[in-house]
Amino acid sequence: MRVEWRLRQAGIEDAERLALIGGATFLETFAGLLQGDAIVAHCANEHGAGAYRTLLADPRSAAWVAEAQAGGAPLGYALVTAPKLAQAEPGDLELKRIYSFSRTHGTGLGAALMGRAVRHAEEAGARRLLLGVFVGNLRALAFYRRHGFDRIGERRFRVGTQDCEDVVLAKGLGRGV
Repeated sequence: MRVEWRLRQAGIEDAERLALIGGATFLETFAGLLQGDAIVAHCANEHGAGAYRTLLADPRSAAWVAEAQAGGAPLGYALVTAPKLAQAEPGDLELKRIYSFSRTHGTGLGAALMGRAVRHAEEAGARRLLLGVFVGNLRALAFYRRHGFDRIGERRFRVGTQDCEDVVLAKGLGRGV
């Protein structure tokens, strides 16, 4: 069954929607790869509504939520923030998250979310848009390559007791790049 969706700018009032999508898609992606207790703790910390309220309260942040045309259920989102990556340079922004449920893959939703994020970064005068993605997420890596991102490094982080590795990618936005 094909899912019809629409995009809109998200605000602090959408924190619960983003938290629901963030936690559910993190679980969908990493169940079986990471320990269950670690996933639950990570989602409680990183994908709680309070975490999203904090991110969205920052004037450098912007988010877009995708909702089902029928009924308005949340399906995905993109979130751009000030960068927290070690590879960040002055003038960069970070695509902190771009998440969607697997049932929306192939519908153009990911490309639409990416388009909004890139357009926002360009309008904000960013030099580059950075992101981190799990080294084993081959589908996401291919998606980012198709959208002009190149590898610039890596980062390590912990989820529970498990060490994880992300690839850090950047897309030049035309301000001297």
